[in-house]
Amino acid sequence: MKRVYIETYGCQMNVADSEVIAGILSKEGYGFTQDLSEADVILVNTCAIRDNAEQRIYGRLGLFGAHKRQRSSAVVGVLGCMAERLRTKLVEEDRVVDLVVGPDEYRKLPLLIENAFAGEKGIATRLSRVENYEDIVPLRTDGVSAWISVMRGCDKFCTFCVVPFTRGRERSRSLQSVVNEVRDLAARGFKEVTLLGQNVNSYRDGEYDFADLMRHVAAVDRSVRVRFTTSHPQDMSDKLIETIATHENICKYIHLPVQSGSDRILKLMNRNYTVEHYLRLVERIRTAMPGVSLTTDIISGFPTETEEDHRMTMELMRQVRYDGAFTFKYSPREHTKAWEMKDDVPEDVKGERVFEISEMQRQITLELNRKLIGTVERILVEGPSKKSEVEWMGRTDTNKTVIFPRTNEVPGEYVDVLIQRCNSATLFGNRVELAGEWNASTRVEAVA
Repeated sequence: MKRVYIETYGCQMNVADSEVIAGILSKEGYGFTQDLSEADVILVNTCAIRDNAEQRIYGRLGLFGAHKRQRSSAVVGVLGCMAERLRTKLVEEDRVVDLVVGPDEYRKLPLLIENAFAGEKGIATRLSRVENYEDIVPLRTDGVSAWISVMRGCDKFCTFCVVPFTRGRERSRSLQSVVNEVRDLAARGFKEVTLLGQNVNSYRDGEYDFADLMRHVAAVDRSVRVRFTTSHPQDMSDKLIETIATHENICKYIHLPVQSGSDRILKLMNRNYTVEHYLRLVERIRTAMPGVSLTTDIISGFPTETEEDHRMTMELMRQVRYDGAFTFKYSPREHTKAWEMKDDVPEDVKGERVFEISEMQRQITLELNRKLIGTVERILVEGPSKKSEVEWMGRTDTNKTVIFPRTNEVPGEYVDVLIQRCNSATLFGNRVELAGEWNASTRVEAVA
């Protein structure tokens, strides 16, 4: 049996795709290893969103080349978004790479790998308007949480984003196929599913929209938490907000990328909303779900961004008070509209702005976390703490990480934890017993 080693970089969609890839290869008789030295086939599932992600992959290819020199028959494949973007360059200029396969061509992997063993290099990067892999059973190890891709591609064409060019146009799985997958996962003991898409709010299966999908998934098993990512503010409907608010097991956590607090920059980004629209949306969400956790993405140093634009972003963050923010320096990507703009913000200025935003967000997160001291939070136990085997790590439905002393709990169990201290990244507490009706999402004020 030939053994496959898979490395995955980038977003959760890539994690889900790697499970699809493993499912396809497993059906053809391949085994898998986590030890590179044992691998007959090395596959790296890549990200092309930012340049530093691509540079990291090139570094890994150097290591894979050393493995090939020791094991000359080994096959190396580059998969995913970077494969789609740099297909010819990877095969012609990098002698380590034997095959390059884009996100919509994974069904061809078994044939391409066999051809590569025979000495034939292969490229398969055609984008599809229909491929969604809904008939493929992803190869997952049993656990607590699972990622489920419900749609692929994106039609938004934000000027900074390469996704429409690397993952193609939007297409959705059928509602029933997603529900069936969630039902199977619940039967296997999974306690949390995250529905994935580049813009899940655009999901559509005939008359069903994303709110309908969420409602059907939540009804499969009320003890299974339901999350989703990522949302586009333009498509966050009142129907979806109501659906999240009225289902106990749909987590009260929304990742809502704003990207900038400047209307001028938002227009250049082709985001199709204004700061005023975004703030009204945040208000509607918080009215429907007091205590909801909101996180966002910020791009610093987009072409022509001034200090005033940056200050507008800082002001927006002060107003919204996110629970967390992922902040990135703008990275020009070929084929995008922003590629044609001058990347005129110096790298050191981008870095300073990222640091300033991150420091402000760290303080806001700390202040929000401190407000939870003295509350009891329902935690889904995920596993041992990374820092101590005598402590458990779990998360609230609002996606807060919680550490508490380990006793007789098991991963996948819900427990109630009294929050006693915190930092900007983590809550700490001790388990308590609460009486009353059980649900997957509980927060109560501690009894004095």
